[in-house]
Amino acid sequence: MINGGLRIPLREIQFRTSRSSGPGGQHANVTDSRVEAIFDVRESESLSERQRELIVERCGGPVVRAIAQDARSQTRNRELAVDRLREKLVESLKTQRARRPTRPSRGSKERRLKEKRQRSEHKRGRKPPRDDD
Repeated sequence: MINGGLRIPLREIQFRTSRSSGPGGQHANVTDSRVEAIFDVRESESLSERQRELIVERCGGPVVRAIAQDARSQTRNRELAVDRLREKLVESLKTQRARRPTRPSRGSKERRLKEKRQRSEHKRGRKPPRDDD
């Protein structure tokens, strides 16, 4: 489940396995525990046209990938990859609220002007006295 009523069936996600990098000793050298979950947005039947556009625009292309190689088990890495893919899709489908323009408050304007006057006085106090007095 992605959000609301949107569900992406596992048949639309392609899984690719390979050997994991990093530590693990002999186990890592013989087990394909790294899992890459690949989701082709264009081929998905569960997305609307608008959702496809958002995902392609925000994820940087028509194919979204998530990789997991944290666990020793391929099954656990597959679960992690699906979770990461879900997170990417949820983030890309979030609607951003429109910004409501605001104005500075009267108090903030007065504080800013007061601070400017104080800074000006402080700097004027650094100058040497004028000789024309």
